[in-house]
Amino acid sequence: MPPASLPEPESARLAKTREQFLTAEETEPHQVRDAILASWWRSRRWNVAADRIDLTYQRDPDLDTPLTRSALPVLRHLREDLDNQPISIILTDPAGLVLTRLDAGRDLDAHLDRVNLAPGFSYAEEYVGTNGIGTALEGGRPMHVFGHEHYAEHLEDLACAGVPIHHPISGKTVGAVDLTCWRKDADPLLLALAKTTAGQIQQALLADSGIRELELLQEYLRTCRRTAGIVFALNNDVVMMNDNARHALDPAEQAVLLAQAAETLASRNPTASPEVELPSGLKARMFCRPVRGEGRLSGGVVHVKLAERPAGVRLDAAPSPRMFLPGLVGSGGLWLRGCHQVKSVYAAGDWLALEGEAGVGKLAVIRAIHQHDKPGVHFAVVDAAAPGRRWLREVRTELATEGALVIQHADRLTGTTLRSLARLLEKARADGPTPWVAVTLSQRHDGSELADLLRFFPSTVELPPLRYHLEDVQALVPFFLTRLVPDGRLTCSREAMQMLSRSSWPGNIEQLWQVLRNIVQHRRSGAIQPGDLPPECRTVSRRLLSPLEAMERDAIVRSLLDWDGSKVKAAAALGMSRATIYRKIHEYGIVAPTK
Repeated sequence: MPPASLPEPESARLAKTREQFLTAEETEPHQVRDAILASWWRSRRWNVAADRIDLTYQRDPDLDTPLTRSALPVLRHLREDLDNQPISIILTDPAGLVLTRLDAGRDLDAHLDRVNLAPGFSYAEEYVGTNGIGTALEGGRPMHVFGHEHYAEHLEDLACAGVPIHHPISGKTVGAVDLTCWRKDADPLLLALAKTTAGQIQQALLADSGIRELELLQEYLRTCRRTAGIVFALNNDVVMMNDNARHALDPAEQAVLLAQAAETLASRNPTASPEVELPSGLKARMFCRPVRGEGRLSGGVVHVKLAERPAGVRLDAAPSPRMFLPGLVGSGGLWLRGCHQVKSVYAAGDWLALEGEAGVGKLAVIRAIHQHDKPGVHFAVVDAAAPGRRWLREVRTELATEGALVIQHADRLTGTTLRSLARLLEKARADGPTPWVAVTLSQRHDGSELADLLRFFPSTVELPPLRYHLEDVQALVPFFLTRLVPDGRLTCSREAMQMLSRSSWPGNIEQLWQVLRNIVQHRRSGAIQPGDLPPECRTVSRRLLSPLEAMERDAIVRSLLDWDGSKVKAAAALGMSRATIYRKIHEYGIVAPTK
């Protein structure tokens, strides 16, 4: 808890530490609280501007909710008790959107308006950086932020104390209450007062919930005691879910079941037992029990039984992946759009320039479409990045042959070599029938020296990087494992699949393929577990690392695993300062294991 006012030397040291952090210098340990330093790192990762506050305004936030109905009388009473002291009383929704702000005096209110701490603006940490509202909601616990601890410099004259408001029945975060004053007027009791206020709001929410929510809670608890399976309860305001549901179902499966439960409970037959097919292909039987309070339907409790898989099918086996064409796995919108565009250009006979980052599957898409539309017809691939000029002779030969020709890495060509290829294509088109030709490019080259070459290719299509259709990882993994271990003896556990699905894959589909190839070298049966995955699968970095950077990243990941996610112990083991390991974790996008 900060004192009523930090001594000037201590305040100056904190300001210097913040400046060092913002300029990417190494900060001295113990100069800033751990919770604040962690928030600074999150703010940097979200690219929050430290020199300005520029927020989007949301007109007319909803003020007719159980939270506002319960909170406003409490906040007005607090305003009276404060006897017009310059303390702003603020209520937000769970996303940090300010719903209301009670008057705190002309000067403070004017300053809060200038920094957009006003109804209709979100003070979530990802928009404003470290602050009492956003940091309390991000951490899920009470938080005070004092002066230079704020990430944005325009907030440095303020002190604020924020406390999340939890629904008294479900425990879900429904909003936050924040008390903000001038830094010079800060009092150690500010956070205690905010905690008391949040508690009063939660009591008011409980009273407002009434008998219907209490009966729903009682029936939910009775069902949980009677069964060890998947149980959840819901009404218009509350969702409760037991640990079995959270562990056995991923978020997509939970969403499907909750939607079906809501539909069933609202139907003419709320006691129905529908069977639902989950995104994984597994079937689930739902047993719905409506709960009535005060003579009206007030929600329901649902018990879910997962169907057994047919004999001979592994429990963790995935359904057959969706394919655009044989060998082209995936159902992501951007991926399918790219595939359809390539197929249309191929069908029209236009020459194609296919763009996309390395490893996105450019050659695989062209090959699959050609083999589907013209099976058995000649298909040639020439790599323009091959050393020497022998590949140019191959291009000359292929241009005189019917079929299809793909020239890879055309964007790496420059100078006379590039002009030589352009002349070959121009002569081939002038001399008569040619094969269908495509060039692959790793990035856009608008206005570059490639323009002379690309004039022969009237159509350009871009394939998305894997991070733009991560939902396809769950289809790609079993597809690749089937190719690597054809007898189906090797599958992927749910936990490992979750880790694979949250990586950004800077090397795209090719990187995923190589990761699985390496895993198969030491595990050829059973289920792949998180421990089988290499360090690169514990990162969300969006760039490929140099060999030296990759070595450093791997060392940090291994040390974090050895010390159960403790960054302090991992840094000590590696001979790094705590600030350095935080910076490296941010740079490499490492997802640290939790303790």
